[in-house]
Amino acid sequence: MIGFVFRMAGREIRAAPRRLLLLTSSVAIGVAALVAIGSFTDNVRDSVRTQARGLLGADFALSSRRPLPPAAERVLDTLRARGGSVARLTNFGGMAYVPRTSGTRLVQVAAVERGYPFYGDLRSEPADAWTGLQAGGSVVVDPSLLTALGARVGDTLALGETRLAITGVITNAPANVGFRAALGPRIYIAARDLAATRLLGFGSRAEYEAYVRLPADLSPQLLAQQYRPLLRPDRVSVRTVSEDQQNLNDALGRLTGYLGLVGIIALLLGGIGVASAVVVFIRQRLDTIAVLRCLGAPAKAVFAVYAAEAAALGLAGGAVGAGVGLLAQRLLPGLLASLLPVDVHPALSIGAVATGVGAGLGVALIFAAIPLLAIRRVPPLAALRRNVEPERRRFDLWQLGAVAVLAASTVALAAHQVDSWRQGAIFAGAVAAALLVLWGVSWIAIRLARRWLPSGWPYPWRQGLANLHRPANQTATVVLAIGFGAFLLGTLFLVQYNLLRILQITGGPERPNLVLFDIQTDQVGEVEATVRAGGYRASAPVPIVPMRIQSLKGRPVTAARADTTGGDAGPDAGSWAVRREYRSTYRDTLVASERLVAGRWWSAGARDEISIERDVARELGVGLGDQVVWDVQGAPIATRITSIREVNWARFEPNFFVVFSPGTLESAPQTALLMTRVGTAAERGALQRRIAERLPNVTSLDLSNVQTTLERLIDRVVLAIRFMALFTLGTGALVLIGALATSRFQRLREGALLRTLGATRGQIWSVVLAEYLSLGALAALVALLLATASGWALTRFVFDGRFTLPVGPFAALGLSVVALTVAVGLANSRDVLRRPPLEVLRSE
Repeated sequence: MIGFVFRMAGREIRAAPRRLLLLTSSVAIGVAALVAIGSFTDNVRDSVRTQARGLLGADFALSSRRPLPPAAERVLDTLRARGGSVARLTNFGGMAYVPRTSGTRLVQVAAVERGYPFYGDLRSEPADAWTGLQAGGSVVVDPSLLTALGARVGDTLALGETRLAITGVITNAPANVGFRAALGPRIYIAARDLAATRLLGFGSRAEYEAYVRLPADLSPQLLAQQYRPLLRPDRVSVRTVSEDQQNLNDALGRLTGYLGLVGIIALLLGGIGVASAVVVFIRQRLDTIAVLRCLGAPAKAVFAVYAAEAAALGLAGGAVGAGVGLLAQRLLPGLLASLLPVDVHPALSIGAVATGVGAGLGVALIFAAIPLLAIRRVPPLAALRRNVEPERRRFDLWQLGAVAVLAASTVALAAHQVDSWRQGAIFAGAVAAALLVLWGVSWIAIRLARRWLPSGWPYPWRQGLANLHRPANQTATVVLAIGFGAFLLGTLFLVQYNLLRILQITGGPERPNLVLFDIQTDQVGEVEATVRAGGYRASAPVPIVPMRIQSLKGRPVTAARADTTGGDAGPDAGSWAVRREYRSTYRDTLVASERLVAGRWWSAGARDEISIERDVARELGVGLGDQVVWDVQGAPIATRITSIREVNWARFEPNFFVVFSPGTLESAPQTALLMTRVGTAAERGALQRRIAERLPNVTSLDLSNVQTTLERLIDRVVLAIRFMALFTLGTGALVLIGALATSRFQRLREGALLRTLGATRGQIWSVVLAEYLSLGALAALVALLLATASGWALTRFVFDGRFTLPVGPFAALGLSVVALTVAVGLANSRDVLRRPPLEVLRSE
């Protein structure tokens, strides 16, 4: 029996190689997407594992927003006594300029001690620039800073109150990627030169870190478990290599996991193409199947023949797709380079290849099994009488089981990609809903084309629309394949467009685009005068008061942080909302980026009242009427929550987690922030330079640079997603070609009959054009409507923004989908005109 099955399957494959090549390609594209993402993910994890120690630069690290407290210093002394080596690093932002040139730039300063980093590859050009840094009086800079300032090695760099010689540029540094690095170029100075800058005054934000190289007999993880509870009350963070490795794997795994979901969509579309082709194939092989039944072949054996053919198709598609995926994954490190903190080297991943090939085989078998199960109901009498009464359709548990297996396997594959059963189930449900909508629309279109054809329309258009409901039509397959790919691309386009529009800061003529902060109270007048002297209007100074939470609802947070038993009172001891330093303000009105969601805004004369941001309130477990006591530079200030606000953080405005009522913080130590609008980049640079020369401690931020950085990062992610989405659109196009190939003989016969009845070539082309124009327009319309709905939902509920539909570009996308459908349809219908009618009719 097994030999019979394989011999028959081989004959069927040899009988229609072109058709099987198309279907194999449909499966191969989805497998290629999965293998590309799977291999890239494995390569990223391997790179993180081998480079994690170099990213941290040590075995063990402590960090704090304030100079390390005595408890942390005692820990460092203990580790030194046990054979460890310690190097300190202070990170902060500041304004830098070269006196010889005219520019100025916000930079990320790293003041390092000798020995940092203990691990990793930090290289400079020339090589002795880094090794000579600790002699003092010099600075090593990111190459982009030289470009921005028009400077060169050997120039003098002004940083705060000191002047440093630029002795070289950094060519490789650990973990120097992402938004913070892109916001300001990184520069390195010796720790001994830090005091001379005089940039760490009151209100300055800095990160104080200590890196430790441990002897081999000390475990970083055990030390972290020992010291973390002791240092938590002082808000000192503890980091180890293994924890950084896990955090990186989690973050990068989420990105690659969601990219992999696009590959699953492409594979499912390929499965739809397989199922559609099998339906038509069974119709064409009814006589063969009936003859086999007459010759004594059981239904199970006949089913096994065509199941073996589907398995061969799936294996072939998986093998081809694995090869293409291994080539495609070499492009992903370049697409995501600015988002990756490690160097990723493409390599073969056996696990990713096995998963992709297995998924291709499974999808081909499951999608083929659903229509193949109908073979069991083909009666032997069909070999003698083509119009034999078919067996009455009964409820088929086997087909229901195949559908259940398909749903379960889709959920399992998606859960494997995103490492979450819940998100896998949500993804599978969303895909099923979209496909159901597309199928439902195609079903309605078929019914309408059958019952409603305008009699006054030209014959070619009536015939083209009638083709939508003819026997063995491919309407549903085409709408599903092309429509789903267009829906995915449309959704990506709308989300990108609206996200960038939310972040746009240059739109309004009055909207500020330059922020000045770290202004001391006695410097406010001079900053305002400098801004006005340039002909610009400055906003009202916004006071900023640094503080920390001392107690919540009567319970000291130091007790909560020291409590490691997981008590039921108060928020989580490790919560960011408890640990962080707050920078709060006071004012008597709401601003444009805020709205009240609970409570009331204070009335005139109110004191000791606060309004808290909604998410922070939820994280802290507080509500209206609760008491919060703040530690403001050692002075306790008791307050009561009278309102809760929703803040639009996407707007580049001075937004705060906590706002105080006037009359509470006026006498507290504070700095100020000013905003202004300056017309051109050159004018903004000139104003920044004047302020940096007069008031070196004042930091200025060009919001246009922020917007550019955000757009660049978003574009990188979207580019990678679009790269994967092209697999989906490519699969849709191949499924369309396969659907046309499976009904090729029927189209030839229809064309021959029309030409025999006197139809001209132009009329036949018009019929084909009308059919595919209708199919493309239907697929595009439904896809754009689905994309609009999903884009609105993501913009409104995920990014909390206002949705806008870009009509022009969106319509162009729809027209492109229609053009693709028509082009593929016309290209595959050329034989209808090339083959002589007599040749076609004789072949019947």
